[in-house]
Amino acid sequence: MEKVYLDNAATTQVRDNVIVKMQEALANFYGNPSSTHSFGRSAKTAVESARKTIAKYMNAHPAEIIFTSGGTEADNMILRCAVRDLGVETIITSKIEHHAVLHTVEDLANEKGVNVAYVDLDAYGNPELSHLEKLLTQDDSKKLVSLMHVNNEIGNKIDIAKVCTLCHAHGALFHSDTVQSIGHYAWDVKEVPADFLTAAAHKFHGPKGIGFAYIKRNSGLKPFISGGSQERGFRAGTESFHNIVGLEMAFTEAYDNLEEETAYVSELKSYFIDRMKKEIPGAKFNGHSGTMDKSTFTLVNVCLPIDSQKALMLLFHLDIKGIACSKGSACQSGSDLGSHVLTEILSEEDLKKPSVRFSFSKYNTKEELEYTIQALKEFVEK
Repeated sequence: MEKVYLDNAATTQVRDNVIVKMQEALANFYGNPSSTHSFGRSAKTAVESARKTIAKYMNAHPAEIIFTSGGTEADNMILRCAVRDLGVETIITSKIEHHAVLHTVEDLANEKGVNVAYVDLDAYGNPELSHLEKLLTQDDSKKLVSLMHVNNEIGNKIDIAKVCTLCHAHGALFHSDTVQSIGHYAWDVKEVPADFLTAAAHKFHGPKGIGFAYIKRNSGLKPFISGGSQERGFRAGTESFHNIVGLEMAFTEAYDNLEEETAYVSELKSYFIDRMKKEIPGAKFNGHSGTMDKSTFTLVNVCLPIDSQKALMLLFHLDIKGIACSKGSACQSGSDLGSHVLTEILSEEDLKKPSVRFSFSKYNTKEELEYTIQALKEFVEK
């Protein structure tokens, strides 16, 4: 095989229909959505149609969907505005969140004096809800809890409905980075009434550079980027129209095919786990990534039984074989510090071994997975 792409948690292949839709938008609907002439009105109508489509699938109101450049901007927007506009004094999070949350929270602590508390994690990386409740009740400060639904490195899923209920029972706001789950799991914001959610199109076969924030109506948040009146005045700047219609198409296809594609990708993951256990019995699955019902169906994170010196050549070996995967989040691929997620949950011994994230999509096959496992086996045994 020439190429095997197993880094879908970093970004996904864009669907053919999405590309066609974006090309049509670029060619035919090039008016500025804020212009009042027919060209502008046509573009504006398409932007609002996309907003309504997303809201419909999430059982939200269209006014609750704010388009952003992606998950990082959406996380920054929500956390910073909650402190500035809602009087949040304490942010409760975990040490295995995406850096879009962790670094923003650290900045708010330094810039605004926000108190930051980290919920304890169990041995698999799950937040201890008893400790979360303790943090929620330890003082009377205005609190916001930020916990991701699906961890982008180890795939753990939290019981988001339970966490949301716990936060609201104690008067706290709840924000979840749902970048790894929106587009892969059904959402109903009436059933899980989170105050804030975030999404990025490129995680579910849409274009890069576009996403959205779900912000519950009457939240009290004020504009994040000043300028024009775009995005109902909340985020100034000419809308990335072609990306928005691409997001709408990717979102629609993800949810219209959700059951079928979830079953297909789940079967791939199950196959990968079974074959890894047989072919490389010394391998360990980090977090709950090797347990189908406790982690997302889209990824596994594997600790391989080789020493740290040999590990230096692992990703190079896989790349030579044409296999794309990741040692962690793509956003920290240039860092030598290692995974902050694995640092929190692995033993010192296992941290010296290489851990690799393999993430799957509808475009992968069992033949690709078998090829990958044999390449891993060859490297481990030589």
